[in-house]
Amino acid sequence: MEGLTHRWTFRTGPERPDARDLVERVLCARGWSDPSEIESFLDPRLTGLHDPSSMANLDHAAERILKAIHLGERIIIYGDYDVDGVTAAAILLRMCRAIRSEANCSIHIPHRMDDGYGLHSASLSDLRENGADLVVSVDCGITATEQAQHAREIGLDLIITDHHLPDTSGDIPDAFCVVHPAIPAGQYPFSELCGAGVAYKLAWRLATLSADGQKVAPAMRETLLDLLALAALGTIADVVPLVDENRIIARHGLARMKNTAVVGLNELIAASDLNSERMSAEKVGFVLGPRLNACGRLGHAAEAAAMLTTSDRSRARSIACRLSELNVRRREMESAIADEANQMAEDQGMISDDCRAIVLSAPGWHPGVIGIVCSRLVERWRRPVVLLNLDGDTASGSCRSIDAFNIHEALHACDSHLLSFGGHAMAAGLRLNAAAVDRFTADFIEHANASLSLDDLRPQLPVDCESALAELTLPTAERLGRLGPFGRDNPEPALLIREVSAPAGARTMGANAKHIQVNIRQGPNELRCVGWGWGRHHRDLPAGARLDVVLRPRINEWRGRRSVEGEILDVAIGHSTAVTLDSTGATPAISRDRSRFPS
Repeated sequence: MEGLTHRWTFRTGPERPDARDLVERVLCARGWSDPSEIESFLDPRLTGLHDPSSMANLDHAAERILKAIHLGERIIIYGDYDVDGVTAAAILLRMCRAIRSEANCSIHIPHRMDDGYGLHSASLSDLRENGADLVVSVDCGITATEQAQHAREIGLDLIITDHHLPDTSGDIPDAFCVVHPAIPAGQYPFSELCGAGVAYKLAWRLATLSADGQKVAPAMRETLLDLLALAALGTIADVVPLVDENRIIARHGLARMKNTAVVGLNELIAASDLNSERMSAEKVGFVLGPRLNACGRLGHAAEAAAMLTTSDRSRARSIACRLSELNVRRREMESAIADEANQMAEDQGMISDDCRAIVLSAPGWHPGVIGIVCSRLVERWRRPVVLLNLDGDTASGSCRSIDAFNIHEALHACDSHLLSFGGHAMAAGLRLNAAAVDRFTADFIEHANASLSLDDLRPQLPVDCESALAELTLPTAERLGRLGPFGRDNPEPALLIREVSAPAGARTMGANAKHIQVNIRQGPNELRCVGWGWGRHHRDLPAGARLDVVLRPRINEWRGRRSVEGEILDVAIGHSTAVTLDSTGATPAISRDRSRFPS
């Protein structure tokens, strides 16, 4: 169906005629049909985590780290400057100290602006000269073939743990060992862990190996539960699929966040005014994550790592407050760059149908912020975006994409213009000579035009199933909440409510009339709905309008009273076109009638 803002795509999972309950219908639409599997999904257990030893080379890595701990060798955990890298580094450092409090272990995180992403030979040399015996990378290193060779030449043992895509050549660094959930393909049961997830599995194995085959002590079990909170931070902030063990890590890690011995996490939550809030993936993604990232974007991520590893509450509080201040600065810079980039995109004709990607460059765009601005432009213009900061003879920047366009493959297709690039299908970074920017821009847009159809640029809204307004009770909304944590590949349920009326129409609310509120009615049942950012559509919903509405049921809490309200995702007025998806996301059929959606 075509709504005001999206093309609706309907999920159609396996048939289950007995699935009457709304929660079961949602799960069936997503491919879950076995009642026992559904119950397991609704109640994920830590016992569902896969055995760390099944990941290639992980035991080898754990044994080498344990040896270094017990021999008093100097261990450096080499991280990345985003939330995933910082939490991964904190996980391994805290585990090493839990095994032996005097472990000679510290964290090294490169500076985003001065050093750039990943392992650097010069940094490895400096670490070796300062007494390092073992370097363990987290959330980086899978493309560091030259750096791994350099480590061997200077007598430095290098363990690489990562989750990013290998080099396009397929070469794996010749390090002491490489731990990666997708290498070799198919050995580990789940390939979508983030860097913090891989670090957590390594920490888990370190704990069990250090127990000499015995059951881990209660204190070590508590440490593993505390580290689960950090793993959840990295998992949610890195936007990996919240399915399989990522969902288990996120669910149990969120539950642990307010009851953890990680004083830096306590202070970050307090500085973010979340002490009275229930922790959710949304709070991590939009409140905690940006604060941790702001440190790496505008300062040095080593501060964030120090906050998550210190036992000094006063120091942790001071850093947490600084992160909040940096986040305010980050938002201001982001807004200014976004305004400039949006205007440039319009002025240069990059939002027209015959230009299906946006590539922009300018001096003075802060390298630590333009990645977020890319995401904002993708959301607004619904096409791949590349933003480049011009700095003398070089240009460096970030890319973000849409589902239909693999940005990593696109950069590979244009790599004759690039000095370096790396990332994955939806996000990447790149560097090139400033003189090559125009040629790169033309080739990238040509590649996007050949790869994307106009339909690809029309945002899709996956709808889980149809619901009657009467079904949206508080107990049902609470049970739908058990499908969380919500995120990539496990979104909040989107429900189609057909043939409702809006007796009083929509009215605007909020600053600058940016949002709307509308009560919808179906028979004797009525539901208050809000449309965030829907202010420009309020005239499309006049009094007495007849609508089909896609919404998310939300639980609103106000002065101790809990009630269900709807968050509007899209609205259709009149006849429309329905597109159905099978549980894999394919579109097997198009129907041009108003027949009842199969549930």
